[in-house]
Amino acid sequence: MHNTCHECPPHDPCSLLLSVIVPVYNEAPTIREVLRRIVRAPFSKEIVVVDDGSTDGTTALLTDLAPLKAALAQESPPAPFELKIFHHPRNQGKGAAIRTALRAVTGEIVLIQDADLEYNPAEYPQLLAPLLDGRADVVYGSRFLGSPHRVLFFWHAQGNWLLTMLANLVTNLNLTDMETGYKVFRTAVLQRLTLRSDRFGFEPEVTVKVARQGARIYEVPISYAGRTYEEGKKITWRDGVAALWTLLRYSVLESRRPPREDRHE
Repeated sequence: MHNTCHECPPHDPCSLLLSVIVPVYNEAPTIREVLRRIVRAPFSKEIVVVDDGSTDGTTALLTDLAPLKAALAQESPPAPFELKIFHHPRNQGKGAAIRTALRAVTGEIVLIQDADLEYNPAEYPQLLAPLLDGRADVVYGSRFLGSPHRVLFFWHAQGNWLLTMLANLVTNLNLTDMETGYKVFRTAVLQRLTLRSDRFGFEPEVTVKVARQGARIYEVPISYAGRTYEEGKKITWRDGVAALWTLLRYSVLESRRPPREDRHE
């Protein structure tokens, strides 16, 4: 898996193994295209897919592993890749899927990749640059730092701004996009955390906990091709309310617990 690759970015040592975690729930129209785009990214990588109880045919698309690997290999990837697929018998949520995947990762860096087409794997080099340069332990891809994005949903943008502001208040960070789907971590940083949120509460929980750990956090601009609900978008106002509760829980209610609370024993 650590073979020399010939199309790596200039700052990439080419010996890096990137673990890409892909939580999947009812993404039959997009999952194979997302995997193709991940395979084309210029890093040696393991792709850890967790099918979170899909009911729309996604499971069938991911069940025949050998043909799927063969089809992806035909994409002429610039670097080696490995594909690992896990299935939840019922839907548990994004956070639960990420926890399942974390038990299987072996790479030095973990990147979270949604299974829709809203985030572009072609931007992995800029996401990983602060980590590879030794400046960062965690990188968030911000949709609000000037890169192209699809124009949608005023109230979603306001809700995101509110949650980000509150996250900054309780962590003393100055993030612009706490709810971004593109988060990248040194694996050791992420595995030191005890993560509990099952759904989209993963975003505020992990933000509070990496800030508490003192991790060096960077943001980089990313493009964003958001979806409408007709196109498959899933997050709702209920998830926003849950995110508020998650921020309260992990920043205030558990703030007096000893530091080892967030460490695996």
